[in-house]
Amino acid sequence: MMKQLLRTNNMADMAFAHALLRGEGIDCFEMDVNMSVLEGSVGVLPRRLMVRVDDYDRAARALRDNGIDLGD
Repeated sequence: MMKQLLRTNNMADMAFAHALLRGEGIDCFEMDVNMSVLEGSVGVLPRRLMVRVDDYDRAARALRDNGIDLGD
């Protein structure tokens, strides 16, 4: 089962989050990529970064420790 870790329109934050999680050995999956592209990259539809429920706490800590606001 997956849980939403991050929801953002900022593609720099999304790329940074991916890199941080890869570095920690945490698998993640980006959702709503196609919808974001279809809307013309105006930034209206945010993308969601999902992680396994079992990895959520470790992933959230890694992002917060590196200055990414999870908005929760």
